[in-house]
Amino acid sequence: MARIKLVDVSIRDGNQSLWSLTGMTPAMALQIAPVLNRVGFKALDFISSTHMGAAVRYHRTDPWAYIRAMRRLAPDTPLQFIGTGMRFISWESSSDEFMRLVYRRLVANGISRFIILNPMHDKEALLRAARIAKEEGAPDVMAALTYTVSEVHDDAFYADFAAAVASSPDFDRAYIKDPAGLLTAERARTLIPAVKARLGGMPLELHSHCTLGQSQFNYLVGAELGIDALHVAIGPLGNGTSLPPARRTIANLRDLGHSVDIDDEALERVASFFGQVAGVEGLPAGKPGEFDAAFMRHQVPGGVMTTIRRQMAEMGMSDRLEAVIEEIERVRAELGYPIMVTPFPQIVCTQASYNVMSGERYGTVPDQVIRYILGKFGRPTAPVDGNVKDRILSSARAREIADEPPPPSVAELRKRFPRGISDDEFLLRAVMPAGQVDAMQGAGRLRETYDPRARSVIRLLEGLKERPRVSGLVVDKPGFRLALGSRRTAGEGEEPAPGEHAEPVEDHRDTGTG
Repeated sequence: MARIKLVDVSIRDGNQSLWSLTGMTPAMALQIAPVLNRVGFKALDFISSTHMGAAVRYHRTDPWAYIRAMRRLAPDTPLQFIGTGMRFISWESSSDEFMRLVYRRLVANGISRFIILNPMHDKEALLRAARIAKEEGAPDVMAALTYTVSEVHDDAFYADFAAAVASSPDFDRAYIKDPAGLLTAERARTLIPAVKARLGGMPLELHSHCTLGQSQFNYLVGAELGIDALHVAIGPLGNGTSLPPARRTIANLRDLGHSVDIDDEALERVASFFGQVAGVEGLPAGKPGEFDAAFMRHQVPGGVMTTIRRQMAEMGMSDRLEAVIEEIERVRAELGYPIMVTPFPQIVCTQASYNVMSGERYGTVPDQVIRYILGKFGRPTAPVDGNVKDRILSSARAREIADEPPPPSVAELRKRFPRGISDDEFLLRAVMPAGQVDAMQGAGRLRETYDPRARSVIRLLEGLKERPRVSGLVVDKPGFRLALGSRRTAGEGEEPAPGEHAEPVEDHRDTGTG
């Protein structure tokens, strides 16, 4: 039986999958970091350029300070960064020089494990990004083999891609990334051996989402076939559209005789903490997914499908939804079978919606579709349908986009900002609105503590702050009464004024928290 390592994805991928990316604040992650550090994970899937942008935009938190704090609080567990290689926060491509600075600063701030994910499986682009990361000091670089189902993504396709990864001295490991939960146990039994045979002994990990309820079976197959590490999530951040829950995965592996070196007590403490966070913040807990055969065809993520349904209803065209779904499958094939991970679901589904609603296929073409066909997101996996390509690229708008200048150099970008700012601040300002970065800086120091037990009281006080002047407050519950009001001194023999005391009533049986 095998010794299986685990990678925890709760902070990044679990949060993104179940809590809309913004549910977990940096303070929550930092509060539990010392305990996470003791669990024994191979790595923490900690952050991406998207999450760095969200830290600035939604939490007014400096993501560089966040990385440094996590490194200090979890010093024994490698922190993982995932990116598409040549983009940072923005979906616009950056110059090699700019990305060199990005990787250099990530390493300097505490990231030691890097995933390079090219959703089009463009080998040249992937190898170039890995070389830049290694040259800038990245200790551990992993290639993503992003799984999907199409006419071109067969076992031979992934084996060939694995061979290119193994040929590069800049990759240390690879992983099969199944972001939509499409991988079946049957396909895993052919795919994993095909990939391992071409990796030449390079470690292989498995990352399979629970969307269709199949990933737990894949993990047991993977352990049997020599997978080095499995990616899991903890407590309420597992299941659903997230990754398999850590506790159940460990139990299943051990039951089959595999060894998993994890501190179970520390893992339970982390699960309990995330459970408290979910409860007080009103965040959902992942539930086991149900198999949906239609999803295997259209592969539209849940959030994108919800948007399509709403838009069709708003236009009084709900009866055309099935036509749009059929058109999504057709458009995806014509565009060369892009993998349905951001931003490609949005690109494919928007074009399909226009085709159906206007009654004319490719009569209206969004700029992002044009950029895709022009290769600005990378080389399409399979050739774009010739007729579709010719029609789109013959437009005046396509010629304008084709003539767009290349990404600016670092020197050109620096001219836009005050002299003397740090490289970390420069990288944020180069790709984000100035107002958001200013607001982040104005928010003050990074918060490193979060107590879910105090959250209800804090929410109450925040609510009172928004109300007109309040002269008194009474908290009344079984076994406890707290009365607060304006302070004054009680005279001899007088009853204390409201707010001068807070004491329990006679019934002391209540054991709940205030």
